[in-house]
Amino acid sequence: MVKQLSMNSHPAQRFSAPSTIQQGVPLKEIMDRRLVKLIGESLCDVVPEFDEKRFRSRATRGLTELELKNRALNIAHAMAEQLPADFDELAPLLIQSLGPPLAATENNGLAPFFYLPHAQLIATYGVSRFESGMRANYELTQRFTAEFSIRSFLIEHRTKCLKLLSRWSADASPHVRRLVSEGTRPRLPWAMRLREFQENPRLSLPLLEKLKDDPELYVRRSVANHLGDIAKDHPDVAFDVCEQWLEEIKFSNDVRQAKHRRWIVRHAVRLPAKKENDRAINIRKAAAEPQTRKS
Repeated sequence: MVKQLSMNSHPAQRFSAPSTIQQGVPLKEIMDRRLVKLIGESLCDVVPEFDEKRFRSRATRGLTELELKNRALNIAHAMAEQLPADFDELAPLLIQSLGPPLAATENNGLAPFFYLPHAQLIATYGVSRFESGMRANYELTQRFTAEFSIRSFLIEHRTKCLKLLSRWSADASPHVRRLVSEGTRPRLPWAMRLREFQENPRLSLPLLEKLKDDPELYVRRSVANHLGDIAKDHPDVAFDVCEQWLEEIKFSNDVRQAKHRRWIVRHAVRLPAKKENDRAINIRKAAAEPQTRKS
């Protein structure tokens, strides 16, 4: 019988990590024996037959020779060895092993990297089970991020994934709403490219439309960065969107909405503007705050 893990003493809450990447200390060092031990504890608490000693031995084998993502993948393989082969059975156990959701959207430091192996597990073993895999992504992104693990789902199940993400764009959790934008970014740093999205930005633009006035800067920043990605491959498409978004607020009485929208636009075109693209420069001027506009 599976037992629910106590949130008051969850191993993820006992995982300490710096607030930022430390100079001279590679980020991969966060995937160490201490993290492996804590992940093992979290799984033992929901899977009674889980052999923690065997897991630690398998997860740390050759770990120091690996880079960050491969360390996390190595740990993920060790997790999977003692979990059900069917992801429909694995997913509920994995979800029950998770700690409490993040309370804030900023200043969480590097501690959420506790869940990078979980992301690798979902991306590697969950893509064949769309509903279970996406449920796991939904829970994971509220504790770390699923922007990396969701990409295999977008490639294998693009239509179903986009339909679900459209619903998630109205989710109560800002972490879930951010995933809608960040997970579909065609040029997301550290992640595999979404070639179809890179070639056809129209695939993700409807999602950005739903999020462009999100109340959280955390989400709006992702929208701006996503639009900036599009501008690298399809500048005219991105510029058209920016101009349309500015046109929509030209006579708006909603001061906050207008301010937020102008910020997104300025942020989205900042790189082409730095490269002296005339249209981007003009868009940034048009998006300037009223009191700073030049006559």
